[in-house]
Amino acid sequence: MTFEELLAKVRGMAAGFDHSGTQFLAVQINITGDHGGVFYIEIKDDRVSIEPYEYIDRNCAVTVSMSNFNKLLDGKADAVALFTVGKLKVDGDIGKALEFANLLKQKKK
Repeated sequence: MTFEELLAKVRGMAAGFDHSGTQFLAVQINITGDHGGVFYIEIKDDRVSIEPYEYIDRNCAVTVSMSNFNKLLDGKADAVALFTVGKLKVDGDIGKALEFANLLKQKKK
C-alpha cells in the first residue's frame, strides 16, 4: 500500500467516526518504512481534518510502521499491545493517544 492509499483509507474511515465527545484532538501519525510519510488527524469544532503535513501544536505523535498501522485500522492489532512491545511509539500526551486508539476501535463494531 502506498502512503497516498493509506491516507485515502483513513479519510474514508474518518467519515464514520463518532467523535461527539471529543472537543479537540490533534494526532500526528508518522508512518515508517518504504512507503512511509507523515499526516495528522485533527478533531476540532465538530469536524475531522486529515492532511499530509506535520502538526506542530499536536497533542501527541504516534510512530508506527505501515503494516502495523493497517492492522490497527483493520482491527487486527491493538494499539496498547503494539505500544507494550515497542512497535508503536507515542511522543506527547498518552491519554490523547488512547483517545485516538478508541476512535479506531469503534469502527470495528
